[in-house]
Amino acid sequence: MNMERPYILLVAPVACALVNWLPNDLSAEDLQEAKVTQVVQDVKVVPTGAAARPAAVNETVRQGNAVQTGTQSRSELTFRDQTITRLGEKTIYNIGGGRTIELGSGQFLLYVPKKAGGAQIKMGPVTAAITGTTVLGHVYPSGIMEFTVLEGTACLHVGSVGQSLQVVGGQRIVYDPIYRRLEDPTYVDLQQELSSPLVRDFRQLPSAGLIQEEIQSQHQVAAPNGDLDQAVRAAGASSIETATPDQFMAAFSSLLVRYPPSQRHTLVAGAIRARPDLADRIQAVARGVHPARGYYGKDGKDYKDYKGKEVAIPEPCPPANQFVQPFVPAPLTPQVNSPEQPPDNG
Repeated sequence: MNMERPYILLVAPVACALVNWLPNDLSAEDLQEAKVTQVVQDVKVVPTGAAARPAAVNETVRQGNAVQTGTQSRSELTFRDQTITRLGEKTIYNIGGGRTIELGSGQFLLYVPKKAGGAQIKMGPVTAAITGTTVLGHVYPSGIMEFTVLEGTACLHVGSVGQSLQVVGGQRIVYDPIYRRLEDPTYVDLQQELSSPLVRDFRQLPSAGLIQEEIQSQHQVAAPNGDLDQAVRAAGASSIETATPDQFMAAFSSLLVRYPPSQRHTLVAGAIRARPDLADRIQAVARGVHPARGYYGKDGKDYKDYKGKEVAIPEPCPPANQFVQPFVPAPLTPQVNSPEQPPDNG
């Protein structure tokens, strides 16, 4: 069996305490087996203690077995609660049960139905708690982690430094392994994200409608005669494109304080798409206006509706980044003579 430089994707068992957050209608069996629902090129099932064999669509892979993808290959697994996990190339995925996914290196897409019990994703030092959400993740061999929310909301936590941050639909966040912290979330073009092989090469996601709503929201704010366009004209400019930076920022700020907390991330996304040259200023202003505590998604259900059912969510999960002190590696060889103190030639 050729397993040259594979990316490892593990599903780890959940501790007994975590079981308390699972919905009552889900049994342990629901979480310990998955059906292979799609195969792209070279995909194998590796049974415990047996040789690998080609994966077949609709076969069931149970706890203790693994699914292995080759070069330019992908696979999709669907659990009994309709949670979907898609695997990128050169990945080994071990079926273990529970609701915690551990990604060592590689790419994945995870869709968790609303009220299905949520999931917890471990990506090195970063843990993401999600529920009723569709996300894309990529952990590079260098330790850099990218995490994109296609719809819904996630709470990311870096336990080693005590940093937590909320990420909403249309946002991507990067973990920097050098500074050991999460960078500011940035807005992405969701339409472009749909070109990912983990979306493009598979059947339509159950959350496709919700993703399209996020895409439409990104365009709505900056559309002709939209809120942002009207605010810019009220600020004295003839259009969004011709507005000076000060005019645009004045218009954006006036809208931001009036927008409901549940719609502010949509306004920010639309503003960045309309004026990418002002992205840094837009996000700086947005970080100064915090949504109401407890907001996790525009669907109105939020995490609080799942209290007592979901995986543990690190608290607090602020909507704005609160940078921790960066980790700066010490020099390997301390300087003997400081530039400020020349050597004493005595």
